[in-house]
Amino acid sequence: MYRFFELEVARVRRVSPSVQRVVFAAARPGGLDTFDSGGYDQRFKLFFARPGQDRARVPVEQGENWYAAWRAMDPEQRAYMRTYTVRRQRHELGELDVDFAMHTTPGPAAAWALGTRPGDRLTTLGPAVADNAGIDFRPPPDTDWILLAGDETALPALSGILERLGSGHVVRAWIEIGHSEDVQALPTRADAEITWLVRGSGPGLRQSLGAARLPAGTPYAWLAGEAGQVRELRRHLVGPGRDGRGFERRRVAFTGYWRRGATEEDLIAELTAATA
Repeated sequence: MYRFFELEVARVRRVSPSVQRVVFAAARPGGLDTFDSGGYDQRFKLFFARPGQDRARVPVEQGENWYAAWRAMDPEQRAYMRTYTVRRQRHELGELDVDFAMHTTPGPAAAWALGTRPGDRLTTLGPAVADNAGIDFRPPPDTDWILLAGDETALPALSGILERLGSGHVVRAWIEIGHSEDVQALPTRADAEITWLVRGSGPGLRQSLGAARLPAGTPYAWLAGEAGQVRELRRHLVGPGRDGRGFERRRVAFTGYWRRGATEEDLIAELTAATA
C-alpha cells in the first residue's frame, strides 16, 4: 500500500564527491507519521517539476489510479518520476534522509538535489505499511551467509541492509565507487567484510567478486546498481562450472537501479510497450 506525501527540504549536505544528502521533513506537522519505511532497501518515488514549471504535475487526486492518469498526461508536461531508496527514516523527528548519486551529467533528480535549498517542497509516493513491494532484500530462513554487491547508487540500500542485520549474520560485500573519498562508514552488528573498489583504479566488481573466496554454506545474494553490471554479476553467481558459482536462482535478488545510456522515461516506455 502506497500513498502520496508532501515533503519539505530541511537540510542539504554533500556527503562525498558522488553523494548529495537531502534531509526531508513533512510539509505539514505529522505529515510523515504514516510513511512506514520497512528499512533494508526500501524504494519509493520522487516527482520533479520540468523546466519552467513552479511545481511537479502529478495527478495525486486520482489515488490508486494515479499511474494511468500520469501516463495519460502530455509527456512534456507531466512530472519527472524517479525511484530512490530511503537512506534512513527517523520517526521520532519526522525526518527522512535521501542520498542522491551525482553522475557526470546530472539528470533531473541530481540537478534538483544540487540546487535545492531548505524550504523547497517535493511530492513523493511512499509506503504506508512496513512490509511492502518496495523491499527486495528477503533472505530465506535457511540462509547461512549473505553476499551484497552494488555501485554508489546502491549505497543507501546497502547501508539500510547492513544497519538492520543482527549479530548472527555473516556478510561479504563489494561496493564500487567513483572516488576514494566516497567510502562511508557503514554501521552494522553483522559479521561483515566490506570491499571498496574505486572505479578505474583496479579490478571492478565482476573481477573482484570472481577472484574472491566465498564462505561455506547456503548463500543469499543481493545485487543492485547499473543494469548491465548487475546482469553480469548475476550470470556469474548462478552460472555453472569454472566461471560460475552455482547459486540457486531463487537465492539471488537483483535490481537495475539505472541503465547506462537510458533515462527512467525510456525504461517506463519499454515496460509499457512490453506489457501491451
